[in-house]
Amino acid sequence: MNTELIDNVHKALDEIRPFLNSDGGDIELVEVKDNVVKVRLKGACTSCSVNQMTLKAGVETTVKKFVPEIIKVIDVSSQENAGEDESHSTEHS
Repeated sequence: MNTELIDNVHKALDEIRPFLNSDGGDIELVEVKDNVVKVRLKGACTSCSVNQMTLKAGVETTVKKFVPEIIKVIDVSSQENAGEDESHSTEHS
């Protein structure tokens, strides 16, 4: 994997992180693969009703500014939470 690309994604996330932190949230880089960035929204961002708008308008725009070859940014925290909910429901059955 191109370390310069990953470094630039980290720089982009570092630029937007203070805005997320000011609302009680944070962001973590999970993976960069095939020009798609996977991130995990944390803290208040996970339950925020506008987190997908923030992801597209803020995070994705900033990442693309630093790394134009990125196609999209995906939040994997909602997928992980859905998986946890499913596992809890099967345990209690």
